[in-house]
Amino acid sequence: RVKPGAADGWYDGARAFGRLCSEKGGAKHKAKPLYNVIATGGGPGIMEAANRGAHDAGAPSIGYNITLPMEQEPNAYSTPDLTFRFHYFAMRKMHFAMRAAALVVFPGGFGTMDELFELLTLRQTGKMTKPLPVVLYDSKFWKRTINFQSFVDAGLVGARDLEFFTFADTSEQAWEELLGTGLPIPKDL
Repeated sequence: RVKPGAADGWYDGARAFGRLCSEKGGAKHKAKPLYNVIATGGGPGIMEAANRGAHDAGAPSIGYNITLPMEQEPNAYSTPDLTFRFHYFAMRKMHFAMRAAALVVFPGGFGTMDELFELLTLRQTGKMTKPLPVVLYDSKFWKRTINFQSFVDAGLVGARDLEFFTFADTSEQAWEELLGTGLPIPKDL
């Protein structure tokens, strides 16, 4: 069976990003606290890939797993002591939002869209006051799937709201976008 996202390079991209972020972002920092630790929904597919990339780098990663009729088991690559199981999506999203220093969103299903739009709404309404860089991975997918400009054209969001996110097509470009939009990096790395 092909891993979800393998045909489009998403699995490999998420794995490479997990490793890159862990190595350059402070998740392997000798002193505490650690910075920019990869956190995913803890499930299979692209979530597994990002946790696996951190694992490849020898860094810890977080898995915010959710109890579902399918995909109930956490993936093998999130750090066991940092793998949590949630019953409600709202609680899981709250923990994501409270702790996130940035968000890189790979193509996904309704849950991915829910989490993306929740965080964009928090930014838009001022409920999330800290800067939160958001990068959408695979610009062709996102631009084909969601016509963000149509929200502006219909007067549903402001043009400035589209500045809450950028696009990237490689793990290296995603990392550079995060750095360019304010990802906090420890000075002693």
